[in-house]
Amino acid sequence: MEAFLFQATIYLLAAVVAVPIAARLGLGSVLGYLIAGIVIGPVVGLVGDTADLQHFAEFGVVMMLFIIGLELEPHVLWSMRHRLLGLGGLQILLTTGVVCGAAMAMGHPWPVALAIGLTLSLSSTAIVLQTLSEKGLMQTTGGRSAFSVLLSQDIAVIPMLAAFPLLAISGIHNQAPAAHDDHGAGTGAGLEQVEGLIRYVDEMESYEVALVTLGVLASIILFGIFLTRPLFRFIHAAKLREMYTATALLIVVGIACVMLILGISPALGAFLAGVVLANTEFRHELESNIEPFKGLLLGLFFITVGAGIDFTRLWADLGDILGLTLLLMLLKGGILFALGTIFRLRGAHRWLFTLSLAQAGEFGFVLLSFGTQTNVFPAELSDKLVLVVALSMLLTPLFFILYEVLARRSGKRKKAAEPFDEIDTQGPIIIAGIGRFGQVVNRVVRSAGFETVVLDNDLNAIQQMRRYGYKSFFGDPTRPELLHAAGLKTARVLVVAMDDEESAVRLTQLARRERPDLHIVARAHDRSHVYQLYQAGANDIVRELFDSSLRAGRYVLENSGLDEYEASVAEQAFYKHDRYAVRELAKLWKPGVPPEENPAYLARVRELEDELHTTLLTQLDAIADSRKANKDAAE
Repeated sequence: MEAFLFQATIYLLAAVVAVPIAARLGLGSVLGYLIAGIVIGPVVGLVGDTADLQHFAEFGVVMMLFIIGLELEPHVLWSMRHRLLGLGGLQILLTTGVVCGAAMAMGHPWPVALAIGLTLSLSSTAIVLQTLSEKGLMQTTGGRSAFSVLLSQDIAVIPMLAAFPLLAISGIHNQAPAAHDDHGAGTGAGLEQVEGLIRYVDEMESYEVALVTLGVLASIILFGIFLTRPLFRFIHAAKLREMYTATALLIVVGIACVMLILGISPALGAFLAGVVLANTEFRHELESNIEPFKGLLLGLFFITVGAGIDFTRLWADLGDILGLTLLLMLLKGGILFALGTIFRLRGAHRWLFTLSLAQAGEFGFVLLSFGTQTNVFPAELSDKLVLVVALSMLLTPLFFILYEVLARRSGKRKKAAEPFDEIDTQGPIIIAGIGRFGQVVNRVVRSAGFETVVLDNDLNAIQQMRRYGYKSFFGDPTRPELLHAAGLKTARVLVVAMDDEESAVRLTQLARRERPDLHIVARAHDRSHVYQLYQAGANDIVRELFDSSLRAGRYVLENSGLDEYEASVAEQAFYKHDRYAVRELAKLWKPGVPPEENPAYLARVRELEDELHTTLLTQLDAIADSRKANKDAAE
């Protein structure tokens, strides 16, 4: 017990120290976990063999794929079928072929070379998906393409494991690991039953295994459709929060256990279960209960990868292992880049797809271990390949950093390369910025019969507007010559709807300087931005969330005891008072000084809040008195 608590303390302490530092430096949590593992393992020597713990930690990958399945409805998965079969299938085949050829060129027999190609064709599901989610790249074109390939690889692990015994070479006799009876008498019966089921499945004919597998998958689908609702209603009746967590864990652990007995990847089984449950109303409940366990187990998995690197062996053969690792990532990256080009990934999306999948993956450890036991790999070669896989995984977070640098440079080059449009139209209303805010303003104004001139320095947004039939121009609205070309001298209204706060203020100042009589309607991000735009000369300033929040507040009042009229009066009173308060506070606001460090500002805020409270209560009391007087008069 003491040893377990000591180990748990070491792992948690390493994570708590290393991960926040790595995140603050922009390196990402994955690299932080890997560095933590290296420090407590090979460097300091606080932890020893991590093989058993790594098998436990791999369950984080299972949970991660279950959560991803929950976010991916069946029709979305069906729409990905071309990428799963085409992009994912080609990546596995081409990488296997190229790596196999390179291994044969190094003198390995073709069965060993083929096994090496299959093993190294896989990428790290854990590292890639965790980093994509962490950096908000999962829903990008490159992120979805990478996910498709990873899912294809998880499916391909099953036939790979089946094919490995056929590649065994006579003359290789690796010593089988000794059996350890590490379970107590109390659990022996249960383990014997599980082992008996596994032996029973192994003795089945291939068609029988296929039928049983299809039956189990069908049972999972039927469970998701018909039994989850009654199950969660039953759990809800207990009114115990922890029972929801227990149920979510039971679903994931149970499915993983069944998949392991059938010889199927538990991660794949959990993913399919997640897809089935994606359409149920309990999807968010399951996700919120599983998420903490997923994060901790994945972090533990990354730590064990770092702690498990044999640096003694690595330093002894550094040049060879580092060269093989870089050769693998170069070959794999070249194939991925070519496939990205064929499947029409462009710019940063293609780089993301290439750099995120260029490493080997955690399933490589499984295949190497299984290949050693079945005499496919010599033990010496297997140890070397384990280091290649681990080192490639260690380099992957650095590749994501490289992607971010390339993406920024690509974006700058793209902007510089695209010449601004020649503006050949002038109108009474100029809209600068055509994001979500500007689009709604443009539609309202044009629907009322007024012409607009739309400017934006985001080429993608302009192209999207053109596809919908709206004439718009690519250019920087803060440049005076473009603004004049759009009709600044004769325009009645300028709408400043740009995303960049500084650009919005600069444009407002420019327009007010050129046209003192121009009416400027500006979009503000927050109250500080309101003050900047007010001082710059904007006439009407709209906070992007203010009106929607005001409407939501009215709905709350209508469902908290006030009728529609009373709630509407309160809403209008708040609106008028807020406009007055903004003008008052703008006089006291100081650029560069936080409001909480401005005593005069804080004092006026408290006064205005008291005035608002008094105003609202007075008006509501007046409504109540008026209704009472009318009622008395009627009687």
